[in-house]
Amino acid sequence: MRGRVTKSTGAINLVRDENSEIYSCTVKGNFRVKGIRSTNPVAVGDWVEFQEKDEHEGVITALEKRENYIIRKSINLSKRGHILAANIDQVLVFVTLKDPETTFGFVDRVIISAEAYHIKPVLVFNKADLLGEEDRGLLEKWLDTYMAIGYECIQISVTENVNLDLIQGKMKGKTSMLAGHSGTGKSSLVNALDPKLSLSTGKISDHHRQGKHTTTFAEMHHLSFGADIIDTPGIRGFGIIDIDKKVLSHYFIEMRAVLEGCKFNDCQHVNEPHCAVMDAAKQGLIDQSRYKSYLSMLDEDDEQTFRTTNY
Repeated sequence: MRGRVTKSTGAINLVRDENSEIYSCTVKGNFRVKGIRSTNPVAVGDWVEFQEKDEHEGVITALEKRENYIIRKSINLSKRGHILAANIDQVLVFVTLKDPETTFGFVDRVIISAEAYHIKPVLVFNKADLLGEEDRGLLEKWLDTYMAIGYECIQISVTENVNLDLIQGKMKGKTSMLAGHSGTGKSSLVNALDPKLSLSTGKISDHHRQGKHTTTFAEMHHLSFGADIIDTPGIRGFGIIDIDKKVLSHYFIEMRAVLEGCKFNDCQHVNEPHCAVMDAAKQGLIDQSRYKSYLSMLDEDDEQTFRTTNY
């Protein structure tokens, strides 16, 4: 039988067959995916072959080749990665300017991971109703930075039902992964689009103004209007893994546009002479926040666990 993994907790995987029936499955043996060092050999979004063992129980016997995936550095094992989702069309990166505050460094890490595996990132700015006049300038800075290099940015308010129809249109007929800190409104958006799901949502911590984790494991939900949504646990940091630093700049699309101007083919765009990327950054053609993100990723020690860079 063929099915798609909708939830994976390690030992147990929920698999939806082609008739939308859900099976609780274990994994046969200890198979690994060739070339991928991950803590989870089976991930949400994977297409698998499985054998029915008992009523709505089964054993996964084979894993189909993945079209793509989003992977981040494992929290506990710095040399290993954890696949958040596989076989997805787009990642919706949730950004909030307050309660909680999202950083440029976090967003850029998610975007670069998506770019590396040919997945479209879309930035979703939630909680627009909470922004005062003093915050509008910061919002414009975010929009100017990412729209100028071609990324789609959508402003929404889940509580005020602002632009949810646009998000629904973006999701229809696709598999979308939701990424962002806890409290940015990922689960709330899914509930607003399909109230029958009634996903658990949490309040913002008064002490740190951060969200409390309500989604424990990544889980795929099929929405009534014909979309598959992978809701992921809130992520405080996003560690880059399995991306060769020699080609890291290729995943910054504004850097990619000027790379041919560098004098040296192996230019790392740090202190080399006649570097087109550094020149573009000095001239304001590459935003300073993006260039700082690049330097931070380039400097990140492969041995260290993930961290979020704040600026």
